[in-house]
Amino acid sequence: MRTRILLVCLLLVCGGSSMRSQITGDVIGQHSLGPGSPSPITGAASGSCIYCHAPHSGLDSGNLWNQKLTIQTYTSYTSSTYSQKGNNQPVAGTDTNLCLSCHDGTVAVGMTVVYGKIATMGAMRPTDIVGTLQSSHPVSLVLPLKDASDLVASLTSSGKTADSTGAVKLINGNIECTSCHNPHVEAKDKVAKQFLAKDSSSGALCLACHDPNRQPSGNQGPNGLAGWPQSIHATSNVSVQNLPYSNLSQNACLSCHTDHNAGGAEWLQRGAGDQVCLNCHSATGPATPSAANRGAPLPPRVTVAANLVAQLNVESEYAKIGHPIATVNMPVQSGPANREQGRLRNAAPDSPNQTGCIDCHDPHAVQAQTTFSAAPALRPSQAGMSGMSATDGTKVVRPAVEQFQTCLRCHGTTSVKTASPKFGYLPARQLSGDPLNVIPQFNSAATSSHPVMRDRSSPLPQPSLLPHMLNLNGTTQGRSMGTRIFCSDCHNSDDNREFGGTGPSGPHGSKWTHILERRYEMNQAPAPGQRVTNLLSNPDLSANGPYAMCAKCHDLSSIMRNASFAGHEKHVSAGFSCSTCHSAHGVGAASANLGGQRLLNFDLNVVGPNGGAPITYNRGTATCTLTCHQAAHESSGKVTLLTGGLGVKK
Repeated sequence: MRTRILLVCLLLVCGGSSMRSQITGDVIGQHSLGPGSPSPITGAASGSCIYCHAPHSGLDSGNLWNQKLTIQTYTSYTSSTYSQKGNNQPVAGTDTNLCLSCHDGTVAVGMTVVYGKIATMGAMRPTDIVGTLQSSHPVSLVLPLKDASDLVASLTSSGKTADSTGAVKLINGNIECTSCHNPHVEAKDKVAKQFLAKDSSSGALCLACHDPNRQPSGNQGPNGLAGWPQSIHATSNVSVQNLPYSNLSQNACLSCHTDHNAGGAEWLQRGAGDQVCLNCHSATGPATPSAANRGAPLPPRVTVAANLVAQLNVESEYAKIGHPIATVNMPVQSGPANREQGRLRNAAPDSPNQTGCIDCHDPHAVQAQTTFSAAPALRPSQAGMSGMSATDGTKVVRPAVEQFQTCLRCHGTTSVKTASPKFGYLPARQLSGDPLNVIPQFNSAATSSHPVMRDRSSPLPQPSLLPHMLNLNGTTQGRSMGTRIFCSDCHNSDDNREFGGTGPSGPHGSKWTHILERRYEMNQAPAPGQRVTNLLSNPDLSANGPYAMCAKCHDLSSIMRNASFAGHEKHVSAGFSCSTCHSAHGVGAASANLGGQRLLNFDLNVVGPNGGAPITYNRGTATCTLTCHQAAHESSGKVTLLTGGLGVKK
């Protein structure tokens, strides 16, 4: 009779107080620590309950607690976008403190209050939280909870989550371990089997508290989760490995984030910096690690058709001449003039040459790029991104509506941008302000420009302009020319699929300098006016030649017929590059000596003055006053070869 009473008491204890749960069909699983348990630690005492509970004389925590409590002090979770400030410690006897009494690794499992030390075998898996909660979802927050635009409104208004079943809940108005975990039922989620409060496929557990559809109000910033339900990360059925569920949409949030022991602690990412993106966006993904449990920052490996793998493999593009890539998480910096604020980021926006994938892509809103529409509208791969206005480069456009607005986040007025030698030679233009600020080169005030920020409407004839851009092979037609072009029509992966390749589209990286899609050589000289050291003689006008980038849109045979300028053929045949005389972006302002029409803006590293006369171009006579390649040009059209000069005679 006494044994039966004890058994009933133990069953009642296992469902008690704030850690209570219905145990209908219960499988305690790894929390059953007796001999033969599937847990990595097993004890000598039989039964499931006594390692945590005692029917009599347990700690007065409301749970008849039997495990010795931890007294560890923790470093709490922080991030640059986390508003719930304060290093609050889990109070002794609260649910989180009870869980950590085993899971922080400072108190041995089986160290009971009533029965003393129960002998155990084995060891905890490497997910113990020793001294830090920084890399785990925040718990035991400083109350009251602070509202945010990406949280379910009822969390702060009524203390309830969006989970209609009530399984995901606040504990005494706070987030505790048991808000998401039910310690008595291992397999409510029959796939993950990690004592989750409910089946968490398709992000159900996260969406109980995080609301991607909530509209900001008052002084709340933008909802960083906006666009999630339609995003490719929420809808794709691409298969993955080393995650709880078999495909991307089922893993949802867990594809990039993890609840405990995150590799990139800020934002709980599965890897520091851009590694979280490269877990999937690489050739095959990292080598398969040992999948010990759900909490470890295990990178997924995409397993899809070969052609899709190539399209996803941006890691190989970064290995070329690519955008800088973030290898660590860095804090968000303030100052909208330097970079738009309010989105989750994994790289410092004010740090020179330090960017990240989410400087150009919003992982919560990004959509599949299935078609390639005409410029300038923002493409699905950048859906949800904010940009900067082309008017002055300081006004935030949220969300961006034109692709170039996203480029201006870095290539506009920000004061910290620098020219990195890895991108190649940088000309010194005669008409120039900040050469790294492209706004004056492209906007409506520019004297002439490629039609990126304004429609093509030049009053001058453009006989070389093709009706369609040419694909990478230089022969087949690509997208129609239209009245606008994208930044990425020139700055693109050299094997991008938009123009006939198999690789990812966009300026991730290229084998050509300045992340150009095709070869574009620039003449260089040891000093202005002296001999060019890299003449492009016997001009190769093929798709692999030094003029290939220009040949994407311009008919080189028209150029060689001098259809728009009488001296084109002579200069090209002599080996001069387009960049010696023309700016590839545009000319922001004119001067008395240089009108800036037709992108004409001499490279002063190559071109020098003719004696004491200023460098000029006379549009009326199409003549120059300058010295180039040791050849003196005069306004009359006369060209005098200087000592050793190999100039172009008129």
